[in-house]
Amino acid sequence: MKKETAIKLFEQKQIRTHWNEHEEKWYFSVQDIVEILSESKDVKQYIKKMRTRNPELNAKWGTICTPVAMLAADGKKRKIQASDTEGVLRIIQSIPSKKAEPFKQWLAKVGAERIDEIEDPELAFERAMETYLKKGYSADWINQRLKSIEIRKELTDEWDNKGVEKGLEYAILTNEITKAWSDFTTKDYKAFKELKKENLRDNMTNLELVFNMLAEASTTEISKENDPETFEENKKVARQGGNVARVAREELESKTGKKVVSSVNAKSILEENTTDKLPFKEENDDE
Repeated sequence: MKKETAIKLFEQKQIRTHWNEHEEKWYFSVQDIVEILSESKDVKQYIKKMRTRNPELNAKWGTICTPVAMLAADGKKRKIQASDTEGVLRIIQSIPSKKAEPFKQWLAKVGAERIDEIEDPELAFERAMETYLKKGYSADWINQRLKSIEIRKELTDEWDNKGVEKGLEYAILTNEITKAWSDFTTKDYKAFKELKKENLRDNMTNLELVFNMLAEASTTEISKENDPETFEENKKVARQGGNVARVAREELESKTGKKVVSSVNAKSILEENTTDKLPFKEENDDE
């Protein structure tokens, strides 16, 4: 059952979601929704009390909610309680909130947008651009980021064709590519940028995105030519693709005297550029 992970914004607050292609519907993080609507500082306790107050809701909770793998607070994927639109509407009936009606409208919009995107995939990119703009990213950076998504999709399609399993095997191969071109494992790269659950690519500079794209695009092309049959062979291809970008990175660093991999992250840049909203336009890669 193929699922697509995404982050949706309601009033600039994040809600974790999964698109279930088999059922053709969204699943939303119950915890995220309750936290936003209730404005509770202890959302788990709020949910517990909410269920106690409403015996009918409590009795149907196992039907309304289903475990879905999403990013947890520690940045790892864990199964958390999620619900489809119908279930979410049932839950928010038990939450006295002035945001309830706007949230219902938001739910309807999210569902309609997904249907539109299936018919016209270009809309997904347009909406992604709009989301990044709202967060304060520059137009140049967004164009680069969207291109990186396209290249990543080509790579994962190639992995699918080679029988690579989503989840752990994807993560292992991605780590091989990242380490080969940047000298950092994915975990160390995120630590270097002082990230926790944030997306690494969303915190890369323009230059870092370029080299990461080169590494992933090279991996795709080498895989198509070499046709790896085992997971170990796919790991070898991943390292080869990453090394293509590594050579280019070292050449550039030797010419400029500056490091490509930067400790800069989106939060620090966005805070510094709240007036002109030009993240990553000026970089300090001397670190």
